[in-house]
Amino acid sequence: MSRPSLRQALDAGQFVAAPGIHDMISAVVANKIGFDFIYSSGYWGTASAHGLPDAGLATYTEMVERVQTLCRTADASVIADADTGYGGLLNVDYTVRGYERAGVAAIQLEDQEFPKKCGHTPYKRVITKDDMVDKIKVALDAREKPDDTLIIARTDARQTEGLEGALERGLAYQDAGADIIFVEALESRDEMYEACRRISAPMLANMADGGKTPILNARELEEIGYSIAIFPSITGLSAAAAVENALKVLKTEGTSSSPQLELFDFNEFNQLIGFQEIWDFEAKWSADRSHAVK
Repeated sequence: MSRPSLRQALDAGQFVAAPGIHDMISAVVANKIGFDFIYSSGYWGTASAHGLPDAGLATYTEMVERVQTLCRTADASVIADADTGYGGLLNVDYTVRGYERAGVAAIQLEDQEFPKKCGHTPYKRVITKDDMVDKIKVALDAREKPDDTLIIARTDARQTEGLEGALERGLAYQDAGADIIFVEALESRDEMYEACRRISAPMLANMADGGKTPILNARELEEIGYSIAIFPSITGLSAAAAVENALKVLKTEGTSSSPQLELFDFNEFNQLIGFQEIWDFEAKWSADRSHAVK
């Protein structure tokens, strides 16, 4: 299946708004709604697959398998969070090759120390700017399909080095050849404007609900100067809210049949998850067996 090209979208000036897809149920629902691009978040992938916080606890192997499954399930092109590259330069090379083979459209690497932490939580520490530049160069060199696989360079230095330090890193990562720059956890519209004014490479905004950055809509972000916005928390937080409500209803009313509980249609979900193909297969081969018996 041919998927949209992120590079072509950026070259055409198309603003990309990518929802975070935290599990495969969300992926098949996203297929129904229709998106060109979706985002695979390290935070939400770790939470949904392992019930763990985004603190460098999930391994490369666990995360690349998760991304591979998402790429197989989703109709959209996947922008994937690859954390720090899971180690040093050799790890970055291996990570980029593995994520590219998994089928992603873009690979996001950040300049935190390993093990990393969620960009909107405290106690982050960053590696040196020069070390991250080396990681970016290794990542660019590791790609087998540079026209199809983009490298996103993220800096988490805003909270440790201030806005100026974070922007200096963004400029250095741009100069190193990163396709997209991601200045994480900016704290105001003014900071977002300044980042887009100073950095000429395509810019990515992180609309992390509950985080440090103001939540703006796609039109506002495009006006500020961003090319891409990810909404990493949207399915994870909405799903958690829906599950909480469902369990409360069951606990208080003793049933799942309640006007207080909205459920997705079971028959439609069977279609989304692929049961029709299973039924068609079984009908075909059951018919063939019955003919053979006669």
